[in-house]
Amino acid sequence: MKTQGQGQTAVITGANNGIGLALTRKMLSEGWEVIALIRSNFPRDDQLIQDSLASMKLRIYKADLSDFTQLKTALNEIKAQEIKIDLLFNNAGGSFPELSFSKQGREMHYELQTVVPYIIYRELKELLLKGNLKTVVNTSSNAFLNVKHFEPDRLERPLTFKKLFGPYATSKLALSLWTQEYSSVAASEGIKILSVDPGGNNTLRSGKDSGIPFYLKPIIKRFFPHPSYGAGLLYEAAMNDRQEIPAGSFLIKGRVKPLKFNMHGKKVLDKVNVVYEQEYVSFLLS
Repeated sequence: MKTQGQGQTAVITGANNGIGLALTRKMLSEGWEVIALIRSNFPRDDQLIQDSLASMKLRIYKADLSDFTQLKTALNEIKAQEIKIDLLFNNAGGSFPELSFSKQGREMHYELQTVVPYIIYRELKELLLKGNLKTVVNTSSNAFLNVKHFEPDRLERPLTFKKLFGPYATSKLALSLWTQEYSSVAASEGIKILSVDPGGNNTLRSGKDSGIPFYLKPIIKRFFPHPSYGAGLLYEAAMNDRQEIPAGSFLIKGRVKPLKFNMHGKKVLDKVNVVYEQEYVSFLLS
């Protein structure tokens, strides 16, 4: 019996925890092959994961995505060893508990959740063009609906820090803005790109200091659904009819939601493109 994903391949960043793990399990169970771009290991007690690793249906490429040295190595390995990509889920990220910076000197949320998805897309574009679905889903967040002020020039080095509704929210807004701004270029090449809010999910991990405000943690533990809920929203967005949802859309519960601060879309895109072309590509050549 042919399953929905048979013969198709997806890249999932952050595939070993939370929503990424739930998405990986869902796709493997439906016959997909999954390329996992991750920093740490998968759970050893997950039989589906272990069986998929043994059969090579699940293939791991390891990197700290915020470190361009490791990112370069992993992406080069994917380009050398993989044949095609049908779906790309830029899902890695999370909310950090304090202000921190990447090895390249940019605020960590912005680097990991705004800049790196653009780099991954640009580097894997040729493999996407060889695939069938040619679709990219960037994991965004409805947290930015609470953003009152947005200054693109402060994304790299914010003056203040606030858990969840500070750099985390603005980095997700910036991600959705460049997704919308770049979508016509991607569409002209045959690739559909979207940003999607996976909704509220209980992704809290014991012993991990997250960037979730303390007053929200009891609510999340008690009322938020399993990460499979968010994984389902990401998957449904990716598999939706290409004509039904306009390229570049930001989706909440499957519905297109207009973005705030649209006037800054071009500036955000220019900023991530400069990092890619003048820093990352030059870094590759050095």
